Order: sequence, then structure tokens, then C-alpha cells
Amino acid sequence: MTDALEATFANVEITDGSDRRRRWRLQDPALERLEPRQETTIEALEIAVREAKDNNRLRHARALEDLRDQHLIKLPVRDALRAEADAEAVLSSLGHVARPGPQTGQRPAVMDAVIEALRGPFKLRVSYGQKNSAERILEPHGVLLGLRSYLVARQPSRGPELLNFRMDRILDAASLDETFIFEPEFSIDDHAAKAFGAYQDPAQYGEVVWKFAPAAAERAAGFQFHPHQKSERQPDGSLIVSFNAAGWLEMAWFLYQWGDAVEVLAPSGLRKLTEDYRRSDFDALP
Repeated sequence: MTDALEATFANVEITDGSDRRRRWRLQDPALERLEPRQETTIEALEIAVREAKDNNRLRHARALEDLRDQHLIKLPVRDALRAEADAEAVLSSLGHVARPGPQTGQRPAVMDAVIEALRGPFKLRVSYGQKNSAERILEPHGVLLGLRSYLVARQPSRGPELLNFRMDRILDAASLDETFIFEPEFSIDDHAAKAFGAYQDPAQYGEVVWKFAPAAAERAAGFQFHPHQKSERQPDGSLIVSFNAAGWLEMAWFLYQWGDAVEVLAPSGLRKLTEDYRRSDFDALP
């Protein structure tokens, strides 16, 4: 029973008395204050720190590290050391799978300024494109993270519509002490769903229909190509996937790896873009 007490709770104090008897005491016996072990919490925070650093969200990474340290301080020294060792063992077993293709670099200071502006919301002054280019005043609404990340913002001097600015092309950014009115009912998830990847072209937005051959149907059924997709099995064993989005070029890049196992039924522009590049000699499906 005492072993179970030690294994379950982190706030168990063990003392050996002068009478050579060992005693176990909960540092705070109130049931609502019993503290479960923190190994999983420490692991989760360490993983979150790693992901924040990978996305150049250094401010978030520092905050998560502070939160992790606060958890460790609350633990007895013995349990803190064990929690750190367990977290290190788990993290050393979690590898990163490299995404194909190069990744664009981002400036941590730019990401920090964007996050500060989104918190307000405050207007953002940026230097965009090439060095010595004219500064722009933007009204940030969100960030699309990916192989190439985009800042979703309105540039009042160009009109009321929301635009996508490549994060890697923002050379410098500063949050201003000036607020603005956020676009009513704006949702970053709904905005992202308008594109297959990150690039959005309103002229290409519409229904997209792909037909996967019977041999590839089971594999394709395991993919979520779009958050609002519909999938229908056909009598011949093939699979038809449909959704509404733009970004034909990014779709073509993705479809190429499926070789001749997928056919574009709509739109016609995407079909013309891919029909001459459907290979039959790939050894495996994605």
C-alpha cells in the first residue's frame, strides 16, 4: 500500500524516526489538493517547447519552459529528478519525420512581432519583399503555418480584402500601439479551408473531384485531403473524393506522387495541368 501511495502521488513525504520506524505523510492531506505525478505533464510541455521552437515561436517556447520549471519546482527533489529523466527518455525516442522539399526560413523576431500584434489586435508595420522597400501597415488576422507560412492580413492602402503575405519575405516587423477593427466573424480555419495548401487564388476556387483507382482506394481513404471533403466508394471499388478549394499548383504537386492511380474529374483546369504527368512506374503509393 505504501508503494502504491508513492507511485500515485508526488506530495508524499517519507521520514525515518528515531524509533527506527518509517512514516509516510501527505504534505497536504486535503483530497482536493492531492497532486498526481507530473511526468506526463513535463513530457507534454517539453514536446510543446520543441514544436514552438521549430515554428520560430520563441516567445511561446520561453513561456512553456517557464511553466515546465514551475511544475518541477513544486515537486520534491527526488520526484523532480525522476520526472526530468523520464521526460528526457521519452523525448529521445520521439523523432521528427522530415517533410519532403525545402522549408523556407523565418525570422523569430518577426514571428514575435506578429504574435504581439495578434494579441491586441494591433496594427503591424512590416518591411516586405526586398531590402529598402517601402514599409507597409497591415492589420493582421492570423497565420497559416506550413512548409511556407503566410500572414493573413488586410492592407488598408490596397483595399478591404484579406491578403496572404509570405512570412519568409517579411524582413522586419514591429507591432504598433494602434488598434483596428477585426474582420467580423473571421475564422482562420475557414480561411485556410479555401485553399488546398496555403496559396489562395479566388479565381480557382470551386469544386474539386478526384477519382482514385480501386488499387489505391484503401490507401486514399486513410487520407484527409481537405477538412470538408466528401468520400464515396464506387461499385467498381474506386473512391471519389470531392471538396471545394483553390490552389491547383499545390494540388498538382500532391497528385503527382499518386502516379496514374488518381484521375482529376474536376475542375477542367486542374485536369489539363496533371493529365500529361500521370506516371505508371512508381513502386509505391504515398
